[in-house]
Amino acid sequence: MDCASCVAKVTKAVERLPGVSEVEVNQMAERLTVSLAPGVSTPEQVVSQVEVLGYRARPLPTPAAREPLRAAGHTAHVHGPGCDDHDHDHDHDHGRGHGGGAGQGGAFGHAHPHDDPADAGKPWWRTGKALLVWILGGLVLGAYAASLALPERLTYPLFLVATALALVPFGRRAIALARAGSPFSIETLMVTAAIGAAVIGAAEEAAIVVLLFALGELLENVAAGRARAGIRALASLMPRVALRLRPDGSREQVPAESLDVDDVVLVRPGDRVPCDGAIEEGVSAVDESPVTGESVPVARGPGDHVVAGSINADGTLRVRVLRAAADNTIARIIRMVEDATASRAPTQRFIERFAAWWTPGAMAVSALVILVTPFAFGWDWWTSLYRGLAVLLIACPCALVISVPAAMASGLSAGARRGLLIKGGAALEAIGTARTVAFDKTGTLTEGRPRVTDLLPADGRSAEDLLAHAAAVEAGSAHPLAKAVLAEAEARGVAALPAQGQAAVPGKAVLATVAGRRVSVGSPRHAAEAGAALGAFAGELLRLEGEGKTVAVVLVDGGPLGMIAFRDEPRADASAGVQALGALGIRPVMLTGDNRRTGEAIAASLGLDAKAELLPDDKLREIARLREDGAVVMVGDGINDAPALAAASVGVAMGGGTDVALETAGAAVLQDRVTGVAELVALSRATMANVKANVAIAIGLKGVFLVTTMAGITGLWPAIMADTGATVLVTLNALRLLGWKPALAGARG
Repeated sequence: MDCASCVAKVTKAVERLPGVSEVEVNQMAERLTVSLAPGVSTPEQVVSQVEVLGYRARPLPTPAAREPLRAAGHTAHVHGPGCDDHDHDHDHDHGRGHGGGAGQGGAFGHAHPHDDPADAGKPWWRTGKALLVWILGGLVLGAYAASLALPERLTYPLFLVATALALVPFGRRAIALARAGSPFSIETLMVTAAIGAAVIGAAEEAAIVVLLFALGELLENVAAGRARAGIRALASLMPRVALRLRPDGSREQVPAESLDVDDVVLVRPGDRVPCDGAIEEGVSAVDESPVTGESVPVARGPGDHVVAGSINADGTLRVRVLRAAADNTIARIIRMVEDATASRAPTQRFIERFAAWWTPGAMAVSALVILVTPFAFGWDWWTSLYRGLAVLLIACPCALVISVPAAMASGLSAGARRGLLIKGGAALEAIGTARTVAFDKTGTLTEGRPRVTDLLPADGRSAEDLLAHAAAVEAGSAHPLAKAVLAEAEARGVAALPAQGQAAVPGKAVLATVAGRRVSVGSPRHAAEAGAALGAFAGELLRLEGEGKTVAVVLVDGGPLGMIAFRDEPRADASAGVQALGALGIRPVMLTGDNRRTGEAIAASLGLDAKAELLPDDKLREIARLREDGAVVMVGDGINDAPALAAASVGVAMGGGTDVALETAGAAVLQDRVTGVAELVALSRATMANVKANVAIAIGLKGVFLVTTMAGITGLWPAIMADTGATVLVTLNALRLLGWKPALAGARG
């Protein structure tokens, strides 16, 4: 698929079939997905309808259907991990293995006209489209060369042959598209103008018109291939093979895509990690920059997670596979970028609606030029017909239609290369309009790994007793403070007391029954609501919170057993990330459930405002209030902040590639970098600036040539240049985004 025009043609044609609904055409993945009503339409009918337009299509096999293929010695190719260093083959499975059948969703791979499967692996200048351009170019140049020495009656037929040669495939497509519900296609405009030019004796210009149109299609094909190259580059990060360890300790070399969950692999120094997994043995520095964009190798040891495609720098690692190849980080990034390019931004939807009216309107204007100007301005019929045909060529909306999706696709790909994942054009467009960025504190602005700093037991009780009760209540919890309590107990050799009936009061406390007594570990606010008198602890509470520490009060049967203070250090780049947002004119705020003094202390050290002591419902109300002043981006860890992420204009998850980070929010920063949020804003603004420039180029060139055509300064072939030239400029401008790098204070260069 070359451009949004291809998408619109296929979508409209398939939607006309009975029993077909939910038609989705993904240009980047070259995948068509439809829902078929039982007993009404079949996958074969969908394939036939697509092929009528000149495309090639085939149903994608289901995972179950692939097994017999393998047994028979055939491999169903899936575009994803393992597609290493190959050119784009239009006759294989680009999807996730969705099958088609009556009464269910069906997915189909399809290819553009002239994109013969035999072209796979060839450079662009040897493809079928390029061959047509070379033949047409040779005929046109040969005819012009011959015209210097031969009379016109001998060279004119060469121009007619060149025109007819190109009009055969383009004319067939125009007729097929008209029958499929797209009578005002770009092909229709071009064919009509070329035939009209030949009829009035301007075959030279007709030949140049079809040559430039064919050249424009070739350039679109090259641009689409460049955009997909970014996806193939991600897929090439996966190694082809892995060293799997057998139960007896011996090694076997297997394809990386064949690894199953719980397999154990050996990753030697210099190897790429073949899976998402957890280290069981070994310590090494792991370079995750190919996947997350993080430039500094990070130390990893037993229990730490590693992502597929990262590079093991020095030590030897034994890694247990946590996700199958189809679900690892790289595979999910590829799917996310492919799906994101199919999601249309509001600006793109407006341009498409505008283009739908533009083409028939332009044909009407062309007809008026032909029929009215002889009477209104005294033009002869030849002049009015000639200039009317030129207006028809200027009306080709191709450059305008691709101006937005070309920029969006490049922006999404550029972000993915830096570990910035954005779920579609709508999110990419909205991020740059943000007036406020709201941060969660724990795990977002801070490391999310708090540690116990102070144990303050009540008179007559020991620190070990306080810790044993707290550990009993927190046992089994995944909350960062619970982990800190359990880690401190383990470090001091304190065994947790037996507990039962654990329960939680969201945002306030955790409770359990320990040795027949009701014990709670919660915030000072919860202690006050429970009627506990802190007494001498009140002064210590103010001191600890003033130092930016979080304090938990341990109550036994409603009375204070003591207090535990925690400190969660800000991320190393948190201050730089906040400053970068301020430099972009965006107000950063912190929304936290922590107490006011602790929240304000952390916020003051980072240079932003704070709203503290917020329960989950309070965060929703605060997001709603902030949205009254403009778009709001909410940044959280993708787990506890899911409601706030959904309520914001755009939610950004910082989760190091976790499932929630990739699936919950509208965007994700793969590596936990606060500066990544400012990079997202900068990328959005750069993309939208590119979009505006593209639209200005597309409309501006057409406006200039419209004036010069009506004035008689330019003719037919400059008119088609208004579209082909704009298409080239728009495409080149969009491709500039593939090399985008943020220039932010505090951000990585």
